[in-house]
Amino acid sequence: MSTPLSQAPGLRARFPKYTGKPDWLASPKVFRTEVLAGLVVALALIPEAISFSIIAGVDPAVGLFASFTMAVVISVVGGRKAMISAATGAIALVIAPLNNEYGLGHLIAAVILGGLIQIVLGALGVAKLMRFVPRSVMVGFVNALAILIFMAQVPEMRDVPWAVYPLIIGGLALMIFTPKLTTVVPAPLIAIITLTVITIAAGIAVPTVGDKGELPSSLPVPGLPDVPFTMDTLTTIAPYAFAFALVGLMESLMTAKLVDDITDTHSNKTRESIGQGIANIVTGFFGGMGGCAMIGQTMINVKTSGARTRLSTFLAGSFLMVLCVVFGPVVSDIPMAALVAVMILVSVATFDWHSIQPKTLKRMPLGETTVMVVTVACVVATHNLAIGVVVGSITAMVIFAKRVAHLAEVSGVVDPDGNQVVYAVTGELFFASSNDLVYQFDYKGDPDDVVIDLTDAHIWDASSVAALDAIETKYADRGKKVTIIGLNEPSAEMHDKLAGQLTAGH
Repeated sequence: MSTPLSQAPGLRARFPKYTGKPDWLASPKVFRTEVLAGLVVALALIPEAISFSIIAGVDPAVGLFASFTMAVVISVVGGRKAMISAATGAIALVIAPLNNEYGLGHLIAAVILGGLIQIVLGALGVAKLMRFVPRSVMVGFVNALAILIFMAQVPEMRDVPWAVYPLIIGGLALMIFTPKLTTVVPAPLIAIITLTVITIAAGIAVPTVGDKGELPSSLPVPGLPDVPFTMDTLTTIAPYAFAFALVGLMESLMTAKLVDDITDTHSNKTRESIGQGIANIVTGFFGGMGGCAMIGQTMINVKTSGARTRLSTFLAGSFLMVLCVVFGPVVSDIPMAALVAVMILVSVATFDWHSIQPKTLKRMPLGETTVMVVTVACVVATHNLAIGVVVGSITAMVIFAKRVAHLAEVSGVVDPDGNQVVYAVTGELFFASSNDLVYQFDYKGDPDDVVIDLTDAHIWDASSVAALDAIETKYADRGKKVTIIGLNEPSAEMHDKLAGQLTAGH
């Protein structure tokens, strides 16, 4: 008698019974953590969204609406739990020139088109490219992120009343020491509330959230972008939309991978890519400036506040609108010093200090350290995480190709009777390693029968086949015969298909 599938050994452990209860309702503690984390992130999102709106050259409401819709939509359709998506500086830099030259209507249209492109790229499997991002690039990405987060706070500490500095120090002290007393309420929320109460009660005049811009007093309404629906409009916005899509996906996927590492969980990158596109389309129709994963706020949510579910992301966007529309006057009085303190602590916690310790640098191969430094330098110089990741990955590939180019070795053994020579080729044969292959044979001095043994080698590309063709040609010009043996199946298939077909005249 067969065992019912539901009772199969180990099946219950692998596939726990579905209870219909979402993970954020697993316990009151989890629910409380998610709610409070969402509130902290919402408070931190407001000045950031306003600042990015200024960079993009749009009204603060455009950035705040984008942060609201991005967070709410991605909490449902995204592939990475607890990650925060909102208006970001990278996106603002991409679309600012379009807005400055053509206006808000074209910007909104580019956001919608960029979202469509992201859906297409996600469906085509662009997320799989993440496997080609080396660890050294990831470390450089994290360190550059920490530096950018800190640098973004520097303007808030210049030309300000002296009271700002003790407030920042006090906020840092509260966040460092409060967790030792209680973890019921996130330390950043305690710091923000405490510093706000102090500044209001004592009448301390310092820069506040309200100084960044006017908060919206109503919810966004859907509508179409105010542009002519012509081919001319499409050709105008297409380059910006494509750049928008690439930058947004790059930053989102890198952030998702970072959260995966922090939480020791896996996320669906393809779903995240498509989800980012859906969120941007919705954002565009609601008049937002678009966005992507927001790394600083994600670190507040995941690392500082301990959130792990979609609820915190949903509430971050929801609370953002409630705070702006209902509690606008109160939120406007929050001192910027409190939020600066939060972001400074986030930057310190984000930086991979182990990566720059002398003993780590001493053990690490020079190429790995070089890739990390190049990634950091590019990101800090351009303020664009996507550019740094691309340049860092290319640098890593060049260093890797240079390293393995020398792994192909040739050793020849002549038979005692002197009638035959056998060359053993070992290593990986591709465009870099096969360049010098031609010069490692004694065409003039070898006997008439030449055997090239590729048992311990592998042919990866046409360059290697072309190199073997050149070797055979050089021997043939001297009336000598070459026999190639030991090809594994993939190498033999490529060699049989391309041999003799890669030069003119074939």
